[in-house]
Amino acid sequence: MADQDLVDVDPYDSGSLPVFRWKQAGRSNVATRRQLREMGLRPGGQEPVARIECRGGKRFAWLYRIDLAKPKLAMTLGKEVALDKAMAARQTCPGPCGRRYFHCLPLKTLGSCLECYDGTPADPASYIASPAKHLLAA
Repeated sequence: MADQDLVDVDPYDSGSLPVFRWKQAGRSNVATRRQLREMGLRPGGQEPVARIECRGGKRFAWLYRIDLAKPKLAMTLGKEVALDKAMAARQTCPGPCGRRYFHCLPLKTLGSCLECYDGTPADPASYIASPAKHLLAA
């Protein structure tokens, strides 16, 4: 058997990660994903090294080592086009008005904007009228 096949195992390690309570981690070399993102970093495929719990263990966040984090990936033109296309699908009413709103529409529950669904008037400052609908009307 070769030396690379041997693995050092700690018989007393349960395999669990250390768990800290909210604001009790007290370490400067670990950060959550949100904190890494604010620093311009991403976890970069590394496994979490600890966990922070709050609300009695109902909510938690993973902690990652900052020294192993990699720079976050820049937005490419293709990614930006794909993101705009996906957001347009969530913000555009498939109903007769065809407006693109500045917020996501409840398409799964209502299937259209509120004005097309039940006639509730929409604030004109909350949408952009579809250019295709104006061309058809002219």
